[in-house]
Amino acid sequence: MTTKLSTTPSPLERGEKMSYLASNERYSTMKYNKCGNSGLKLSAISLGLWHNFGGTDSFENSRALIHGAFDLGITHFDIANNYGPPPGSAEENFGKILKQDLLSYRDELVISTKAGYTMWPGPYGDFGSKKYLVSSLDQSLKRMGLDYVDIFYHHRPDPNTPLEETMAALDLIVKQGKALYVGLSNYKPAETKRASAILKQLGTPCLIHQPSYSMFNRWIEKEGLQEVLEEEGIGSIAFKPLEQGLLTTKYLNGIPGDSRAAGNSVFFQSKDITESKIEKVRKLNIMAMERGQTLPQLALAWVLRGGRVTSALIGASKVSQIEDNVAALNNLDFTAEELLHIEQILA
Repeated sequence: MTTKLSTTPSPLERGEKMSYLASNERYSTMKYNKCGNSGLKLSAISLGLWHNFGGTDSFENSRALIHGAFDLGITHFDIANNYGPPPGSAEENFGKILKQDLLSYRDELVISTKAGYTMWPGPYGDFGSKKYLVSSLDQSLKRMGLDYVDIFYHHRPDPNTPLEETMAALDLIVKQGKALYVGLSNYKPAETKRASAILKQLGTPCLIHQPSYSMFNRWIEKEGLQEVLEEEGIGSIAFKPLEQGLLTTKYLNGIPGDSRAAGNSVFFQSKDITESKIEKVRKLNIMAMERGQTLPQLALAWVLRGGRVTSALIGASKVSQIEDNVAALNNLDFTAEELLHIEQILA
């Protein structure tokens, strides 16, 4: 059945001090999946700080989102050096929230950050050199007030730096104690396989890969990345599983004025929302209702189907959205007929 969402303002929204759920209550709401061949488990739903946590966003809302996620059993928080705007501000705000509220829970959290996109001027603030990756993580740790992160990713491949140098930098970072595990993001299958081989030889196996993946973006299936990850014993966390809001009811009747597509986002624009896609979304929404789910719950359950994806990485602007997304875990099973129907809709 569809979970009823709370309309009562949270304690943080009312300006009150947050009181946390008892740990047994918090963790009972979440499913935790083993990540590849490692001993680490990740919450099946993770919270990303790509949007709504920067210096131009409401700090108290960002804080409420972190609290709400943690109380729902989300233990994995995903950031990158350039998240904001401005770049670095998402890490700074997360660090403030940690210091104010969550430092005593540090060992219950998995905190990840990344480097690979432009962060500062000059020849050393981008891509995948050892100079950039080590310097970037040092800056990230300072912004968050941490001695180490749990996962450090190379955010994208660098065509101009030898892969051996980039992987050696990740290995060095782990051996320096600045990260417990390393991961890759946006790497294609052949690049992933080669990077994994180098890391294994160095003694720091790749823990996880973060690709984009949704009902409308299935490249990891078509290009064979999932098979490579299974062969290499690497976990996966899918970003944009709701296609930046397209796989919600937000756009069923057009583009709302306050939506990301109506704004100045370079990542999601009105041209990305075609009538053909909207018609598919409408059919998926009907199917979701027949399953007793919301459309986002259906889309997340589909991404997590069969256990091939370790965690779905969500974004949120409201605590109620996180509550809705986590409730997807109440029904992750699909019949063969349902999966066939989804394929027919998406065709």
